[in-house]
Amino acid sequence: MDAIRLKNMTFYAHHGFYEAERELGQKFEVDIEINCRLDQISREDDLRQTIDYRQIYSVAKEIFENYKFKLIETVAQKIADQLLDLPYIADVTIRVRKPHVPLNGLLDYVEIELNRCRTE
Repeated sequence: MDAIRLKNMTFYAHHGFYEAERELGQKFEVDIEINCRLDQISREDDLRQTIDYRQIYSVAKEIFENYKFKLIETVAQKIADQLLDLPYIADVTIRVRKPHVPLNGLLDYVEIELNRCRTE
């Protein structure tokens, strides 16, 4: 299986358990890894016959910036659902990092990782 990775996309969005997080917003970092078969696609050298990175980025951006969820797990699931509807994608791994978590302590970030497969 081949892979396409979009690493460290950054979005300012309004997700979080606390109402203040959803009101004020904050920065989120996102990685998306798509597993697919690129052997035939790479021989064609035709963007119309492959996975367009812009489309992957647009899906993540649209969900991050146009919705408000309490859980970053929900954001990742919504992205996975939409990406798995696209052709050629066998499975997807999404990592969402929340750098500024309101905890009583210091840490770099909280990260969730979600792995989903096409069901057909």
